[in-house]
Amino acid sequence: MNQAPTVLGLYRAATPGVDTGDNITVLPGDEAEPQPDLDLRVQPEFGGQSRTTGDGYVDSPLELIIEIAHSTRAIDLHGKYDDDRRHGVLEYLVACLDERFFRWYDLLADRELQADADGVIWIRTFPGLWIDGGALMAGEHARLLATAQAGLVTPEHAEFVRRLELNRQTPRP
Repeated sequence: MNQAPTVLGLYRAATPGVDTGDNITVLPGDEAEPQPDLDLRVQPEFGGQSRTTGDGYVDSPLELIIEIAHSTRAIDLHGKYDDDRRHGVLEYLVACLDERFFRWYDLLADRELQADADGVIWIRTFPGLWIDGGALMAGEHARLLATAQAGLVTPEHAEFVRRLELNRQTPRP
């Protein structure tokens, strides 16, 4: 699983206006303070829904949260899932290490999604972010990166980059 941040970093490098994080503190509401294992978000000046507070916390929901579930599986698939859905996170991906399987959700529609026939997860919120679940679980880094790079050269990714640039605003002081 140590290559998941690499895939997110590759996507970030090819996509202006997105940012990655790991184990950041998110303040989604009064009743919860989740700390996702990994996240990807659109920066506010590019139209993203989250903001960074003056003391460095993220306020408002992230677009994508990824949890690495081993001993936290029940929490990740229930309590954190419910909190993130209630607070407006768009997509939620849980890597269930014991089962060597991914659970992937569209939280707005409150439904589970499925990888394609080859086991590739096509993140909807971030067009062109393709994660080969089998390669990631098996530690097949070359295949994982080849899949990620293939997603970055799709027309969908190019269109997403264009939309981000159109949304770009001058940041407020």
